Amino acid sequence: MPDAPRRFPDRVRELLDDLDAVSGEAIGDAAALLLDSIGAGGIVHVAGAGHSLALVCETFYRAGGLAAVRPVWDPGVLPLDDAVRSTRVERRPGVGRAVVARAAPAPPDAAVVFSTSGRNPYPVEIAEECASRGVRVIAVTSARASRKAAARADTTLADHAEIVLDTRVPPGDVLHPAEAPRTAAVSTVLAAYAWSRVLAALDDLAAERGVELPRWTSANVPGGDEVNAALLERYRRRVPELGAGDGEPDGRRGG
Repeated sequence: MPDAPRRFPDRVRELLDDLDAVSGEAIGDAAALLLDSIGAGGIVHVAGAGHSLALVCETFYRAGGLAAVRPVWDPGVLPLDDAVRSTRVERRPGVGRAVVARAAPAPPDAAVVFSTSGRNPYPVEIAEECASRGVRVIAVTSARASRKAAARADTTLADHAEIVLDTRVPPGDVLHPAEAPRTAAVSTVLAAYAWSRVLAALDDLAAERGVELPRWTSANVPGGDEVNAALLERYRRRVPELGAGDGEPDGRRGG
């Protein structure tokens, strides 16, 4: 009897293990880079397009997440109100550079760019422009997906990053059924796991060095609003996406 196809959950766990094996060292390096940046008073600029914007949301104004984070994005790459347009904009040269010019990152800031393929002009330009400004770049991408993707820029996202976290996402993203994958994309699962591992490593390293990280607290636990109000006051001038309200959290974050 032939071996039964591996179940979908098993294949996801295998990819998570693969990510751990391939990117474990890079995760520690990324944590150290971020701690150096934040410890020196920097902001972490985070970018992505299309469904990679889910990872930008995961990094920003998130319970347990870093407060020193600014989302760097162009409304045109959001697929929710015009999906076809978002694909065109991600492929349009110049948009990524303009986004960075508006954000104007500078050392000791850092940048994290999420893109599974890392081959479209938008994420490539963001990483390249940040690096040209002396901003250290972390790429969260998939080497094998990148190798199989259509090349729409002369370079790749990974080419402009100091640290590359390889998410191990397969070409085409989908994972099911095993013999001819056509559904169940895994890029968000793997990239979110990689980012959570970075946060855990960052926490350990900060504790080791005696550094207090600026972290959001769930607005749904006692004392959370007070902690977050102080962080809003600290960062809202440097992170305009936090809003310019009255300083009181509205309880949306933290789930």
